[in-house]
Amino acid sequence: MGKQILAASAGSLKRVTLELGGKSPNVVFADANLASAVPSSLMAFTISSGQVCVAGTRLFVQRDVKDQFLDALVSYANGMTIGDPLDPQTTLGPLASQEQFDRVRGYLQAGRAEGAIALTGGEPEPGPGYFVPPTIFDGVDNSMRIAREEIFGPVVSVIGFKDADDAVLQGNDTDYGLAAAIWTNDLATAHRVARRLKAGTVWVNHYMGFDPALPFGGYKQSGLGRECGEHWYEHYTEQKAMMIQL
Repeated sequence: MGKQILAASAGSLKRVTLELGGKSPNVVFADANLASAVPSSLMAFTISSGQVCVAGTRLFVQRDVKDQFLDALVSYANGMTIGDPLDPQTTLGPLASQEQFDRVRGYLQAGRAEGAIALTGGEPEPGPGYFVPPTIFDGVDNSMRIAREEIFGPVVSVIGFKDADDAVLQGNDTDYGLAAAIWTNDLATAHRVARRLKAGTVWVNHYMGFDPALPFGGYKQSGLGRECGEHWYEHYTEQKAMMIQL
């Protein structure tokens, strides 16, 4: 849709800003505080049932702690309460429509067909409503559809990595570049990896924090321009030069 809007603007040369989709890498290093990283990584792909443009749907975990991390993540995911979003006890509500429900169900099938393993979830909830449980896919690589395409549901692809160079290489192997997160207790690693990740927003040791004083937007096919921040108004105004001789 964003590309269609951009194409339609060409006839009159309208300037367009576009905040589009994402496939955000959430990178967890072995030295991270897992007590914080695990629940935040769950929130990163389940908030609003995963229907969030900056959702952390590619979860890169350093191989040294991957098994430990996944055990804890699955345990947290299994503790979520799926149901009526107006019920205070609910922690995961439904998808927005039948169309989106069918789309997410198709990705669940595609993930299994490509060889990914659903550690939890993997099938829609039975009964009425557009409910999909939190689904954690292991055995994923960046060539799979579930790792490359925006699903817009509570589904995460877990991918192991060796070191910082490997994390950056795999993290940037995407058509998108809206957001990213890094979990590490080494500030030098955080700065080095954040600079190299091609994402408009990078969080360190937290996920989905926003400040209207900071610019928001994406690299590559995640959009054009920036909202908020110091220069947002330049997208909506024209500069004018006026010279007077008396």
